[in-house]
Amino acid sequence: MPEALAAALPEQAAPVLGVACSALGRRWTWRQADARAGLAIAQRLALPELLGHLLSARGVAPEQAQLFLEPTLRALLPDPCVLIDMDRAAERLAQAVRDREQVAVFGDYDVDGACAGALMTRFLRDLGCHVRAYVPDRLKEGYGPNATAIAALCAEGAGLVVCVDCGIAAHEALKAAEGRAEVVVLDHHKAEGPVPVVAAAVNPNRLDCTSGLRNLCAAAVSFMAAVATLRVLRRSGFFSDRPEPNLLDFLDLVALATVCDVMPLTGLNRAFVAQGLKVMARGGRVGIAALLEVVQARDAPSAYTLGFLLGPRINASGRIGEPDLGLRLLTCDDPIEARAIAERLDVVNRRRQEVESAVLAEAFAQAQAQSEAGHPVLLVCGDGWHPGVVGIVAGRVKERFNRPVCVAGVDGGLAKGSGRSVPGVDLGAAIIAARQSGLLETGGGHAMAAGFSFRLENREACHAFLNERLAHAAALPASAELVLDGTLLVPAASADLATQIARLGPFGPGNEEPAFAFPRVRIVRADRVGKEGNTVRAFIEGEGGGRLKAICFRAKEGPLADVLLGSGGAPVHLAGTLRAESWNGTVTPGLHLQDAARA
Repeated sequence: MPEALAAALPEQAAPVLGVACSALGRRWTWRQADARAGLAIAQRLALPELLGHLLSARGVAPEQAQLFLEPTLRALLPDPCVLIDMDRAAERLAQAVRDREQVAVFGDYDVDGACAGALMTRFLRDLGCHVRAYVPDRLKEGYGPNATAIAALCAEGAGLVVCVDCGIAAHEALKAAEGRAEVVVLDHHKAEGPVPVVAAAVNPNRLDCTSGLRNLCAAAVSFMAAVATLRVLRRSGFFSDRPEPNLLDFLDLVALATVCDVMPLTGLNRAFVAQGLKVMARGGRVGIAALLEVVQARDAPSAYTLGFLLGPRINASGRIGEPDLGLRLLTCDDPIEARAIAERLDVVNRRRQEVESAVLAEAFAQAQAQSEAGHPVLLVCGDGWHPGVVGIVAGRVKERFNRPVCVAGVDGGLAKGSGRSVPGVDLGAAIIAARQSGLLETGGGHAMAAGFSFRLENREACHAFLNERLAHAAALPASAELVLDGTLLVPAASADLATQIARLGPFGPGNEEPAFAFPRVRIVRADRVGKEGNTVRAFIEGEGGGRLKAICFRAKEGPLADVLLGSGGAPVHLAGTLRAESWNGTVTPGLHLQDAARA
């Protein structure tokens, strides 16, 4: 164990610092690591022992450590044609380019859909195609292709329809293109049974796809389609008299989608995000640069920037605003227009937050009653709840109760909603089974997220079905354990240490950001900051000296805010992540708080 870290407790089952129930009701536990493997990594790569320990705790073997720290597409990108139907998709896209066809790109209204749509739109336009990008209206058209829109795109002259982040289950809707246009599907959602009869259906989650790439988002699938298409064009001599486009310039879109669609940041995805962040930092995409300015992102882009600053704003347009606003931003070349769209997205996002807040309180109240009644699955719904925020609300309720959650808005006797799950509980499969049983009108998704609709009179039957199907979720603790990598003393929490930890990024699912316990610190000052006072800023001192700034977001109220603002100088245990923060050329350490407990 590195000097900066306290040795793990001899009995690994014992909670860290004795915290069995923190301010947020969480048990603090150690992340397990192989001490010998950690030391071997540190010695092999001449790294600080701390980094070796953290890498080992993330399951990185000594021979994999170098590639983990420096993930490259050259080493990790497979031949795109390992994906079933990719060769057919590439040939059809290449044909559209050679013939300068009119192409319709049909996307989804979330970040992944916007990024995949922008990538394919720009790729085909840059190669000479006339492209019409289309995003359906969430309220009027629902999710995915619909026959009316497909027919209209064909009537406009599209000879090829490319569905991105949707289409794998749109058998009936895509029949509207028969005899009028061919269809290529680039999707990643869980597929059931036979795929639609189209020119190509590329989806790593097809039942017959053996690529092993099931954790790719749609933008990543679209990038691989672009790689394969470029190869076909190159072999046919298409670039003998013209330059090839640089596909690496699209990696910022792939990174943004991968993070916002909550894909595991391991393997190929890790390379996509690591390299995509470098592309984004260069500021070449006018729309993203404008949005970064609007949100006042001063530091180099990180996974946090993508997931918490850019993503929510791009998502907001599809949730409660103009559905194609995000895609328009990502394809915009005019800095003035891009700035106007970015500001519009910021306004729409604030409105989304207001709508979300109005739904959240009632959703929490219903969920509390169901949790106390012992339901493995929490299903809450209400009249007039905006369908654009139910997914976000489901995520917040899931975080509080550590249960799979379904949240729906009711309109005219029909409940439409979204679900979010916890690790180890496949909500998507349960939703699909409920639909197949006739309890749901619509339903689909993947392990961690799903969409559905049901007649209100079927609410209790749907809830009972999900409870039975996911009964094992009842054994989960009321709050998820907080997994920590070790303890840190305040004087050890330096800018240099924070910079070293950052080398393990990008952080996200599958590569969680290292979190540490800070034992028996005193909060010497704490106050609220931000326009709405939702953030608590604190300055802490350790028993052995040292001083450190700490920040806690989403702390307008609740037990964590109470501890931070009301400790009265008494010692407390804090837990959080240590980050290197840059301002005016100076790098300082900052503690991003996740939890607290009275010492």
